[in-house]
Amino acid sequence: MQKFNIIIILILGLLAARSDAPREQLVTLGQAFQNLNTQIREQTLSPDSAQMRFQAILKELREVSEPYRQQICQGDSIGFVFPLRDYDADQIGGSGSGFRPFGFNLFDHSVQGSHPAHDIFIYDRNQDSIDDQTDKPVDVLAMRPGVVVATEANWTPESSYRGGNFVWIYDPCLDGLFYYAHHSQVMVQTGDQVVAGQKIAEVGRTGFNAAKARSGTHLHLMYLQLTPEAVPVPINTYDWLAAATILR
Repeated sequence: MQKFNIIIILILGLLAARSDAPREQLVTLGQAFQNLNTQIREQTLSPDSAQMRFQAILKELREVSEPYRQQICQGDSIGFVFPLRDYDADQIGGSGSGFRPFGFNLFDHSVQGSHPAHDIFIYDRNQDSIDDQTDKPVDVLAMRPGVVVATEANWTPESSYRGGNFVWIYDPCLDGLFYYAHHSQVMVQTGDQVVAGQKIAEVGRTGFNAAKARSGTHLHLMYLQLTPEAVPVPINTYDWLAAATILR
């Protein structure tokens, strides 16, 4: 996979030299997305109002990201990268049975019970967020190219936030949102343009439930496909994960 890593470095250099999506606008939209996420979590906005605001933000994000989409999405032959370095689909919880989208509502934080995502576990018996086989943290990799629209990097054990430290990435090629959660560290910022296989975080145990001893150390991965009206619909990513390129 050395060739793949070299390609990632070259693409990152190209993006640094020529950023077609205005970073300032991306940051502004990301801040609006993050503020909305906080309002939903703290239930200071009604679900209907939250959905309307979400749709407005994502429709504008589509427009701002259009130059970036044209730059990277021609033919859409990018494929998928497995989101944990040195791991594969065998580590997906329940062999994929963990995906439970029924009752999901992104805009109503009081709704619980659904799990429109997959948890990918690492070897970490003593729960120190260090891989038992390598004695190193496990890299979280972007499955696809996209724009970072929100991050959280300052979670503390006193927090009741479910996702802990997280990263939201908008994929302009698929027109959807990837959500990666429970990180120990976050390596990207709102407005960053990332490529498939780029390190965005390290696996951790942050989040209200993920921090508890009963929970194995894992990455929580969710993908939301946007409808033409920018309504988010959870999609089962198991087949994508099973066919993804493994980076070592």
